[in-house]
Amino acid sequence: MSGGVTLAQVARIAGVSDITVSRVLRANVPVSAETRDRVLEAVQATGYVHNRLAGALASAHSNLVGVVLPSLSNNVFPEVMEGINAALARSGYQPVVGVTNYDLAVEQELIHAMLAWKPAALILTGLEHTREADRMLEGSGIRVIEIMDIDERPIDLAIGLSHRKAGAAVARHLIAKGYRRFGYVGHDLRLDRRAAARRQGFYGYLAEQGLYAPIEHLTGGPSSIRAGSEGLRRLLEQTSDCDVVVFSNDDMAVGGVFHCLKAGIDLPAQLGIFGFNGLDIGQALPQPLSTIRSNRQRIGQLAVEAFLTTSRRPEEREIIDTGFEIIPGETA
Repeated sequence: MSGGVTLAQVARIAGVSDITVSRVLRANVPVSAETRDRVLEAVQATGYVHNRLAGALASAHSNLVGVVLPSLSNNVFPEVMEGINAALARSGYQPVVGVTNYDLAVEQELIHAMLAWKPAALILTGLEHTREADRMLEGSGIRVIEIMDIDERPIDLAIGLSHRKAGAAVARHLIAKGYRRFGYVGHDLRLDRRAAARRQGFYGYLAEQGLYAPIEHLTGGPSSIRAGSEGLRRLLEQTSDCDVVVFSNDDMAVGGVFHCLKAGIDLPAQLGIFGFNGLDIGQALPQPLSTIRSNRQRIGQLAVEAFLTTSRRPEEREIIDTGFEIIPGETA
């Protein structure tokens, strides 16, 4: 839908006047419970979001760009934000940033709050949202750019990489290096769906090659250097029968390297370690981390350039694949 859901459409579905819908949404005007329920059901069904600017100035134009990120403690997303800021410089638009901590319910609340101020565009992380968030986004009519992932169908435009293909590329690379006994250390994959997709691609490629599924340890919490170190320690307590360990991301893998330094494990002679993201900290290690680099700043820049070039939502959904690069490093 390119035009967005209107108040008049909500009124027609609810069987009331435009003024009645407006009264219900202002929440401070007496309306019968039955009428209120009908209006709210119509709002939910259509994904309509009340325009807060309209009450103050009907002709007001928002210069806001909503940006919803899962984390700012993970170095990946500040780099994405750098790309967004660089592309917005001197454009006349200002970013408004919300952080979800990988919680889709929190994302839904942020989307509702941002849409109420009629932003010029929304930049979201990932392609999975709650059903209610999907309805709001579909009905908003504005540009919706979903970044970091292209494995599913976007609402409007998706920019990023295939995490399943990246996971498979890791397996293919390590098999070519001669590794056959794999371990895996990860964080909470129920929340980090992109890390889960990489794991799925990694495991899937190993299965295609007739190799056993890796011995794994999942920490159950957010990714961190400490969690990676502890995760590798616990994995190696379970088994000594692996010659390489793949980590869910570079934060975790750097922790794995620190554990090896502490435990006197020679990298990569005794054990290989492989990460994902290509963070600076991994490349600054005495032995640069073997990993995959994603084009994070470029993803942020392209997201902004997309709506600056075409402010109206196109009829056709689009995917831009920014790809990834294997960094051989010295740890695997």
